[in-house]
Amino acid sequence: MKYQAILFDMDGTLVPMDTNAFIKGYFKLLFCKLSKYGFDPEQFGRNMWAGVSAMVENDGMATNEERFWQVFCQRTGVDKDAINADCLEFYGKEFQQARQFTGENPLAAEAVRIAREKAKTVILATNPMFPMVGQQTRMGWVNLKPSDFELVTSYENERFCKPNPKYYLSICQRMGLEPSQCLMIGNDENEDMYAGTQAGLNGWLITDWMIPCQEHPWNGPKGSFAETLEMLKALEIYP
Repeated sequence: MKYQAILFDMDGTLVPMDTNAFIKGYFKLLFCKLSKYGFDPEQFGRNMWAGVSAMVENDGMATNEERFWQVFCQRTGVDKDAINADCLEFYGKEFQQARQFTGENPLAAEAVRIAREKAKTVILATNPMFPMVGQQTRMGWVNLKPSDFELVTSYENERFCKPNPKYYLSICQRMGLEPSQCLMIGNDENEDMYAGTQAGLNGWLITDWMIPCQEHPWNGPKGSFAETLEMLKALEIYP
């Protein structure tokens, strides 16, 4: 097999984690950073999730960044420019502490390196709910950087989110890719495998931190991260 492009998910794929534990810990850190705005902890969580839902339901008429802040600021009454500046500082500094809620993956950088040898394009197709500075921070936890990819999706540069197949289609359109010649590597049966294949991509499921989906179970190729490395090595080089 050979692929024009290889796409990697990040959370639970390149960066090992229990997603629920990570979100819980990360939200606590963010709440501490933004406590000066007088948020109630429970209300803060509800407003954050409302903003996340707005991104998931985005119809493509605005960026995910615009959708999030429109909902969050409407619900809280805070000034977007002020709080956004604090958030960007958080994702570049205090967010580093969230590494304690993740695991180690010394094979991540090697997998990306091999993918770059095999495919013309390698993309970090992580759900674009974080600003780019947050994506960069998380990449650093497994010794990766933005220049390792031709594209890193973030809430500034995307208008759709997983599990919407339009997320994958928009990537392919932007990068001039044929979906059938792309391979999506991820750990979520719904967001990575089902949504990706609905858009016409091929899929490979990472089983180490797999997120199952009863409605859309994955019956395609899969394996541990170590087995994924062997799969990548066996690929032909795309001409």
